Amino acid sequence: MPAKPHQSLRDFIWNSDEKKFLGRTGGSWLKIGIFYVIFYACLLAFWVLCLVIFLQTLNLREPRWTAKSGSLIGLNPGLGFRPRPPAKSIESTLIWFNRGKAENWGHWVKELTNVTESYRFVDPNAGAQLTTCDYDKPANENQFCEFKIDELGGFCTKERRFGYEEGRPCIIVKLNKIYDWLPDFYPSVKDLPAHMPNAVKDIIAKDFAEPVTQNITRQNVWISCEGENPADIENIGLVNYYPHPGFPTYYYPFTNVQGYQSPLVAVEFADVKSGVLINIECKAWARNIHHDRKERRGSVHFELMVD
Repeated sequence: MPAKPHQSLRDFIWNSDEKKFLGRTGGSWLKIGIFYVIFYACLLAFWVLCLVIFLQTLNLREPRWTAKSGSLIGLNPGLGFRPRPPAKSIESTLIWFNRGKAENWGHWVKELTNVTESYRFVDPNAGAQLTTCDYDKPANENQFCEFKIDELGGFCTKERRFGYEEGRPCIIVKLNKIYDWLPDFYPSVKDLPAHMPNAVKDIIAKDFAEPVTQNITRQNVWISCEGENPADIENIGLVNYYPHPGFPTYYYPFTNVQGYQSPLVAVEFADVKSGVLINIECKAWARNIHHDRKERRGSVHFELMVD
């Protein structure tokens, strides 16, 4: 007479006649247990050995492939801007708000506050590498230059709500980091590109050049922001730059020193036309920065609308 199903299951779990648990005797379970302990221990040891060997080939500070040795990033840095839109509109590049008290500019001000306040706190472990630089006093190896956030000045401060309440919005731009990249600066005013905006040229000629020789005494990666199209140029109005339209070259090269602070430029749109969507393009200028609007090389695009 065949065994009942529940009887077969009970015998499989524990067979008292043959002293088997789940079809195996105690000795069989011991052997297979020892086998798998040894097998997984060897597997773990092999994995750890491979990981250790791999880590020995890495430099935690310098990437294996740099811009000079074939990195896909290349030698042409782009620009980044802040504030960014909320997470629900992460793919958007539109900065849209209403001027006035208690209006919807809170997100933009909070974003810029987070950026600027992060520069006020230096990692204690990086304090020894922090130094004050100038055009004739660059940082030494294993040091990085302090960026004094208060120098942004003007309307582009947390206390002035970065100009959003008054309808004079600010953005902050910075150059993307490329390891060991050095800017090839323009040595004189006459070397500036013909298509560089005249407003920026005037600032360079007035504030950063010798009055007689026109040699640019304070070298920078220059920054310009202008409307992309003729209508945008007409509606964008006056553009101010703080502390000036450029990133000092003594902040470069970026060598991944702990605590490194990227230089910033605050851009204020002082009398932008309201109720109009304006396409804006900001560009970085140096002799080894090339612009490609389609690929966004050396530039960044966003839209601005003030109601």
